[in-house]
Amino acid sequence: MYTATFTFAKREFDDEFHALDSVIAGVARSTPGYLGEESWENPSNGLVSTVYYWDTLASLQALMKHPAHIAAKQRQQQWLAGYQVVIAEVIGSYGDGGIAHPLAGVTLHPSGHGQTEPER
Repeated sequence: MYTATFTFAKREFDDEFHALDSVIAGVARSTPGYLGEESWENPSNGLVSTVYYWDTLASLQALMKHPAHIAAKQRQQQWLAGYQVVIAEVIGSYGDGGIAHPLAGVTLHPSGHGQTEPER
């Protein structure tokens, strides 16, 4: 499994931004291998961070190659005051089931090289 963490500082979002963002979100959610996402904003510095979860790197790359995503990257300076993207391989995931999470109910063992097992 993989994550793509997108952290950014906002400028003004216009109707074009919201329309393009909606298209990209729909494409992501309909891409085979998309597992979910979570997002939050840090009130102390105003940064927004969204983590997208993907079953495979190829799934993530499919979104990155989509024309809507490419268009958004070309116009990011218009809407963002800065951004950082971190792509990471998930080597473990576990929890007690007490919160909703894209990987809830799945335990990924570091020694399993991508093998998942239902949480016990």
